[in-house]
Parts: sequence; structure tokens; C-alpha cells
Amino acid sequence: MKWALLGIFVFSVLHIHFRGKVRLPFRRQIFDHSSFMAPLNLFMHTFSKVPATPYLSVEQFPELAPLQQNWQIIRDEALRMQEMKKIKAAEKNNDVGFNSFFKYGWKRFYLKWYDANHPSAQQMCPQTYALLQSIPSIKAAMFAELPQGGKLNPHRDPFAGSLRYHLGLQTPNDDRCFIDVDGERHSWRDGQAVMFDETYIHWARNDADSDRIILFCDIERPMRYRWAQGLNRWLGRTLMTAAASPNELGDQVGGVSKLFQISWTMGQYRRRFKAWNKTAYQVTRVALVVGIIALIYFI
Repeated sequence: MKWALLGIFVFSVLHIHFRGKVRLPFRRQIFDHSSFMAPLNLFMHTFSKVPATPYLSVEQFPELAPLQQNWQIIRDEALRMQEMKKIKAAEKNNDVGFNSFFKYGWKRFYLKWYDANHPSAQQMCPQTYALLQSIPSIKAAMFAELPQGGKLNPHRDPFAGSLRYHLGLQTPNDDRCFIDVDGERHSWRDGQAVMFDETYIHWARNDADSDRIILFCDIERPMRYRWAQGLNRWLGRTLMTAAASPNELGDQVGGVSKLFQISWTMGQYRRRFKAWNKTAYQVTRVALVVGIIALIYFI
């Protein structure tokens, strides 16, 4: 049984690694969070109802049309949040999902996050909040800002239960401000939307002359069967709600994000070790993998 489970895990990691035209170096893939979620994501991809392509047509999701129809209302609330400096990085290292983005200038204001409670969103952005609540397939949403000179490094998102929707609110309207998904670029435009599969390698840059603000949403991935849809919904509600991060005091903090505060502190020591001796650091990582394999073998 253990070898069957190990075989499924290895097959799942290889599936994730070779999906698409662009991939991470294999050594990095082994330690990437998408590898730990690989068996779940293999299930999501196998029973997905949408094509296995980096970009998807927004027209396939007619329930999202009200977002574009009301984009100026959404934009006005986003700009008010920017003016109030509410679109910001996490203040207490308690955003497990997006912590690595903050060092390059990326910022966010949560409007919705699965079953977590964000009263700040309802109080500060009532129109956008109400609009999002009226569309059940939207599982998470935020205002996301990428400043002039900001970037996001190549990565895969860890959970394949959703698809990513971007709606341009205040953008440079310039091809120098773009996202690249599996080698295909898209540059944001005010009032225009794009949908993509965030489990492909993607990265972004803003080399234009102004900041970019978008509405960033996670849309529940449509599945072929009702039971698969139900399982996807349960996993999202259980796993992703645990990763909730607050905008303000009083917003919910998920259990995983609370634990991340501890792991972030431990990570400081890991980074010091890597800076001290990169070779020793790499050898230690390999030794840990070998140790885990040996543990599985002897159990």
C-alpha cells in the first residue's frame, strides 16, 4: 500500500511538473508547494470541465458579466482604498498565500476569502462586496496593486480548485505591464477581464510609468461531475479558509496563516543558513529528502 501511495504521489508531481510548456527547474519543483498539493491537483485536472489551456475565455463564465458591467463602481472603491493606504502588505507575516509577493511591492486588500469573515471589506467597500456576494462561483477576491517597477517571480499556485480572474481597474494600459502564463503574455487594460489557470507557471512585471490595480478573483473550477464539484467545494472551504489573512483588526485569521507566523520566524534561520553556506544548505535539503524516502521505506 505504501508503495502504491508513493507511486501516486510521484506520478502526481511529474504531472504538475510537465504540465504546460514552461516549467520550474526540477530541483525547485521537488520543494515547491505545488508538489505537496500534487495528488489533489491531479484529481482537479482529471475531472475539470474546462479545457487544459493557460488562458480561458471569460465568455465561458457568464455569471461574471456584472463585474465588467460595474467595473467603474469597483474601480472607485479600489481607488478610495488606495488613497487610504488600505491596499497593503500583511503587517504581521500572517498571509501564507501571498507572503512571498510582498518583497517586490505587490499589495492587496481582501474583499472575500472563501468562508472567512472580513467585516472590513463590507464596511469599506459595500458596493463591491455586495456584488461579489451575489456571484456564488467567486470564492475569493481582492484589490491587487502592482506598483511601477514591481514584479512577481515565476510560480504555480498550490491549489487547482479555482481559476484566476483579473479585471483591470486602474492600469497603465501599456504592454510593459503584463502577466505571462505558460509563455503567453497578456497586458491589462481598464475595464477588460482575463481568465487563466493559475496552476500553469505564471509571472508578472510592471515596467510602465504608473501603478496597476486590478480586481483579482478566484473562481471555483467547474468539474465534470456533481460529486467532484462537491469535493472541490469542500476542499476549498476547508483548506483555503484556513489560509485567510486580515485587512484590519477584527478580520478572520485562518489557522494556517497563524502557524505561518511561526514558520516565518523559523525561515529566518533557514535563510541565514543559506546565506552562510549555500553548498551546505543544498546538501542538507537533499539529505532531508533522502531521509524522508528512507523513513517511508522502513516503515
